Amino acid sequence: MQTPFARKSIRARRNLLLAGVGVVVALAGLFFGGKWLVKDRFFVSTDNAFVTGNLIPVYADATGIVSDVRVEETQSVKKGDVLMLLDRQRAEASLLQAAGDLARTTRNVGALFATRRQVCEKIASRAALRDRARHDLARYQQAATTGSVSQQQVQNTRDQLAALEADLRESRAELHAIEARVNGVTPATHPDVEAARAKYLDAHIEYVRQQVRAPASGFIAKRKAQVGQRVKPGDQLMTIVPLDHLWIEANLWENRLERVRPGQPVDIRVDLYGDSPRFHGTVDGIVPGSGSVFALLPPDNATGNFIRIVQRVPVRIALRPDEIEKHPLRPGLSTNITIDVTNTETQPNASKTKTASPEYATDVYSNDLAQGKATAASIVKENLPVAIETSECAAGN
Repeated sequence: MQTPFARKSIRARRNLLLAGVGVVVALAGLFFGGKWLVKDRFFVSTDNAFVTGNLIPVYADATGIVSDVRVEETQSVKKGDVLMLLDRQRAEASLLQAAGDLARTTRNVGALFATRRQVCEKIASRAALRDRARHDLARYQQAATTGSVSQQQVQNTRDQLAALEADLRESRAELHAIEARVNGVTPATHPDVEAARAKYLDAHIEYVRQQVRAPASGFIAKRKAQVGQRVKPGDQLMTIVPLDHLWIEANLWENRLERVRPGQPVDIRVDLYGDSPRFHGTVDGIVPGSGSVFALLPPDNATGNFIRIVQRVPVRIALRPDEIEKHPLRPGLSTNITIDVTNTETQPNASKTKTASPEYATDVYSNDLAQGKATAASIVKENLPVAIETSECAAGN
């Protein structure tokens, strides 16, 4: 049986222990409360943040069998490099046929203009014969009054004049039919030639695109095409990943976005490198919608099975190119980010995202059509007659 003294001793120790725990809790509360008041309330952090970048797909733009694969995954390529070749034999045959059609059409149009000139000369000739018959008839009619010319000769001349006028009208109709096909154009700009030129250009592009070229510089990933595989326009062959332009996509709780603004500095720790080195970024912009609304099957909260879930909103964070160059990153790497939200003067919708990087535009296909046009113009020039008269001709009055 415990004595009163022992019970008092136990109670005193318990009270002392509880007091110590209370002091520790109070100090911890003061510490974390002060830390939040002085620092943490000006920072927003999350570990739901990943490195991302542009994944540029390379598609086939022509039909053919893969005959040569020149790149492999992880290999670095420059914009315009030939990545693979398709067998060109069918495309070359189609190009030659289109060139022949263009040449034949050009010659046919040239012949049409020559026929127009021929009809013009025919009209001039028949108009001259008609005018001579008119003059003869006028003289014969005058001489018939004195009996120098018989009435039969006058009648014959009148019939001849009628026949010549009919021939002249026929030639005019023939001219009008040709004019309907050539009026307002030159042999080089005739619709038939333009249509044949367009078919040639299409065949030329099909031929040129048998070479699959890199639209941007970067590293090869997910190469799918194999030698002997038949591809068609729209088939994805591989992916190019530019590693000199990457950013962070941080998914923040919606209830922590109130003070996040574009332009705020961000401290970034990448799991690949641990606590050192640290990367320094800038908030580029806030995605206009939570992740759920862009999902393949967005939620329909009006169906009745509603469950309130705090949403996450993606925030785009730009990385410094010099830091990426010194410490390379890859899309998909996990990071921890801390945003300094002290400065809230910028509007939330004032995006600072830019598309100034090289992978946002390409000119590797720009010269394909120009080369085809130059070749088509040469074909047209070689197959046009040396000189074609395109001036107006008299229709004969």
